[in-house]
Amino acid sequence: MYKYNEFDAAFLAERNAQFRSQVERRIDGSLTEDEFRPLRLMNGVYLQLHAYMLRVAIPYGTLSSDQMRQLALLAEKWDKGYGHFTTRQNIQYNWPKLPDIPDMLDALGEVGLHAIQTSGNTIRNVTADHFAGAAKDELIDPRPVAELLRQWSTDHPEFQFMPRKFKIAITGSPNDRAVTKAHDIGLRAVEKNGEIGFEVIVGGGLGRTPMIGKVINEFVSKEDLLPYLEAIVSVWNIEGRRDNKYKARIKITVHEQGLDTFREKVEARYAVIRDQFGGFDQKLLADIEQHFLPPAFRNAETTAYTVAYDNDPVFRAWADTNLTEHKQADHAIVTISIKEHGKTPGDASADQMRLMAHLADNYAYGELRISHEQNVILPHVHKSDLPALHKALKEAGLGTANIGLASDIIACPGMDYCALATARSIPIAQQIATRVEELKIEHEVGELKIKISGCINACGHHHVGHIGILGLDRAGVENYQVTLGGDHTENAVVGERAGPGFSYDQIVPAIERLMLAYLELRTSAEERFIDAYRRVGPAPFKAALYPEAEEKANAA
Repeated sequence: MYKYNEFDAAFLAERNAQFRSQVERRIDGSLTEDEFRPLRLMNGVYLQLHAYMLRVAIPYGTLSSDQMRQLALLAEKWDKGYGHFTTRQNIQYNWPKLPDIPDMLDALGEVGLHAIQTSGNTIRNVTADHFAGAAKDELIDPRPVAELLRQWSTDHPEFQFMPRKFKIAITGSPNDRAVTKAHDIGLRAVEKNGEIGFEVIVGGGLGRTPMIGKVINEFVSKEDLLPYLEAIVSVWNIEGRRDNKYKARIKITVHEQGLDTFREKVEARYAVIRDQFGGFDQKLLADIEQHFLPPAFRNAETTAYTVAYDNDPVFRAWADTNLTEHKQADHAIVTISIKEHGKTPGDASADQMRLMAHLADNYAYGELRISHEQNVILPHVHKSDLPALHKALKEAGLGTANIGLASDIIACPGMDYCALATARSIPIAQQIATRVEELKIEHEVGELKIKISGCINACGHHHVGHIGILGLDRAGVENYQVTLGGDHTENAVVGERAGPGFSYDQIVPAIERLMLAYLELRTSAEERFIDAYRRVGPAPFKAALYPEAEEKANAA
């Protein structure tokens, strides 16, 4: 993984010193809150419902064990003992005191982490496939390109005050685990005539106007990628609307102008700037790639794994849900669920973070990943170590066998923390997870993506959930809309609203009815919820959601 050089360290130290001075002036009254706001946002500091919040970037979701230990230190020393991993592969601290934040940033800088551009109208943290560098299906490890984009976009003088925030996601696999089609720019590795390049997708996004991105270029070589992306952002920076923040995202620009017109402007800009790069970006990329060489995978027998799988049903259940096939046949990718039934999705305590760092050192070559689904990944684990790893996880409440199942819920912080939220998300997620555990149907239901947002901004990705839940305020009362049939993969589609919303007390029973209806409708245990929905359509699922309406219709 990438290690900061002297320039990186000096740059970060200078930025942190500047912000320390700004915080001091805010505290002594030299700066008003309105004056301080743009300065703090440039450094990842929000003012939430109850306190300031610090959002720390985890570039393309990759962490070293030492970095994870430092995140634990921040949680323990300056917060309430935990952090919250987000759908942007970041971590948020919800309770820091403003005078302490400069010290937190300095502590992050010691291990090559920062909070720059985790907020504001700029290019945000570049996200990537959380299995990058390990997945058997990938064409290329996308993280070197993601690191190149991080360096290019950080403090880019042209892109610090854009019409709105801008998000980029990249995957090196045909199976999209990075939600590329719901980003301002999505990049998917593709092969053409023996060369690996990238399909470039533009204009995706969720929020109040959800749109699936469109392919603006089917193949851009690695050599041409950075100038091509700069051309896209440059055109939007000029053409994007600044009169209405709700219509400022690139998806609206592409929609209003049409993809072909927007593409013509991008190609014209690209022709002007391409030669200005002079190949320097490729020299930099070649250096970056040396930081992402695979570890020296050890060789050993896998008998211990086979014995445990054949004889321990608890281990077998965990292995079936939480392990993914690795490009090395004797290794596995381990997803650690931080969604124990009834717990807050995405929250990890300082003790749990330290344990995961320790396990990464012992079993995973010192490397961890954060997924956009708010879980933690050990990307390279030898199969012989899996029984011991599982035992350690279980003892720490991290051994839940639910990855991809109904309790592996994405949920934004909602009205418990966020100043923008209009309803609670966390309690709904906790109650759904608790209910499926009580019913003991989770493994029978199988793969089911439930995603919850506490407001229209859709930080919980509800639009692309198999079941999406959107919390809204209806005359001072929480109301939860349900969408069905969404998909975040390479076959991305926005879900359809099912009908009227549900009260806080009604929403969990409604989700239960959906799951039970699916079990009745499916043709076999292999037919997933999303497959059954596509086969039979929304009608039987709506009937399960609104049984009273169905009864009235039948009576009539």
